[in-house]
Amino acid sequence: MSAYKSFFSHETAIIDEGCEIGEGTKVWHFSHIMTGAKIGNGCNIGQNVVISPDVVLGNNVKVQNNVSLYTGVTCGNDVFLGPSCVFTNVINPRSAVNRKSQYARTCVGNGATIGANATIVCGHDIGDYAFIGAGAVVTKTVPAYALLVGNPAKQMGWMSEFGHRLEFNEDGKAVCPESGETYILTGNEVTKVKLI
Repeated sequence: MSAYKSFFSHETAIIDEGCEIGEGTKVWHFSHIMTGAKIGNGCNIGQNVVISPDVVLGNNVKVQNNVSLYTGVTCGNDVFLGPSCVFTNVINPRSAVNRKSQYARTCVGNGATIGANATIVCGHDIGDYAFIGAGAVVTKTVPAYALLVGNPAKQMGWMSEFGHRLEFNEDGKAVCPESGETYILTGNEVTKVKLI
């Protein structure tokens, strides 16, 4: 951290030496940011959050209360992590067996939402703007814009960048009701139409 503190941290937060916290970020009550963690600009870290060594958060990430982010997790920009969601980093943990050398990585894409109490099993990436419903247990890689719910999580459809369910017509086109942006479904892949 630099000598000039460009972020806010509540007096009960613990911020270890050797982490990076971006300008305008807020770290709230009883949260712990560990050595080697990197947090971007304009993030909001809620109460009782643990961010382990080498976790990387992009800009404008919202981490709600009671979230655990363990080593191996990387989040892009504009990610929303709902209350009490958790990321694992070992497939087969045992207290008596040290598996620190076996941490699996999980990358959360730009704009993705992880709902309250969801669990992301390590080694499965979450695509850009994907939407994971509350309480879901993610056990596989999630495509961009996909909507997943349940335990184990199953894909139930597609979401726009504004967080609305996309209804595709027979031509494979859908329009977000809030933004008016158009999306194209080809096979099992959604792309947003870019305006020229």
